Amino acid sequence: MVAPGRGPPGQVGRFRGMRGIFLHVLHVTESRLQFQDIRRRFGRLAVLTGVSGAVGPGGMLLVTGPNGSGKSTLLRCLSGLLAPDGGTIEYRETNGGPGAPLDAAERRQRVGMVSPDLAFYAELTVEENLAFFAGLRRVPPDRGLAVLGRLGLPLDRLAGALSSGMRQRLRWAWALLHSPRLLLLDEPFQNFDAPGERTARELLAEHLAGGGLAVVANPSALDFDHAERLDLGR
Repeated sequence: MVAPGRGPPGQVGRFRGMRGIFLHVLHVTESRLQFQDIRRRFGRLAVLTGVSGAVGPGGMLLVTGPNGSGKSTLLRCLSGLLAPDGGTIEYRETNGGPGAPLDAAERRQRVGMVSPDLAFYAELTVEENLAFFAGLRRVPPDRGLAVLGRLGLPLDRLAGALSSGMRQRLRWAWALLHSPRLLLLDEPFQNFDAPGERTARELLAEHLAGGGLAVVANPSALDFDHAERLDLGR
């Protein structure tokens, strides 16, 4: 694979201090997510047994539960990466009218996801990885670069040399790269230090203030204001 062209070291400095840069993505269309009676088995193991929830513009749904309770499986179903065995998922992006629900393939293209499963090319730099993902999304890398600037991640460092917290910063840049209206965040603050978590929370707040919506999965409850709760505890 040919790596995208490498930019000059220290380019991250161009984007520092751009606080509130995502508030301009004020969604003129409304987005709504509703899922009903979602069921999913893996062989004889029933992971999701009739899970329902909903979230609208500017809203957040916090999904909690112990390891193995189905949080990640639910997010994968909502994103279109995994087909549920039963139930319905309706995600709409409308512009004044009712709008048709997006199918699984459309959801995969539209949503932004932070997941521990997302890996990077170890032999490419941060900037080269971001350029590659931007090419897959067919969008310019500018928004992702701005996110990395906010999070303080050096663009010229090889992905293979990133700490776990730095890899989480890159996952956030990937999730926000294409200005999604729906964010699916699986343990979004995992491995962050205090400044990293604070900036990620700011990015999430700006996303919601712009009319976006989010589903956040975490083993324990997180300190969020005005979040709906869904507990998958067994």
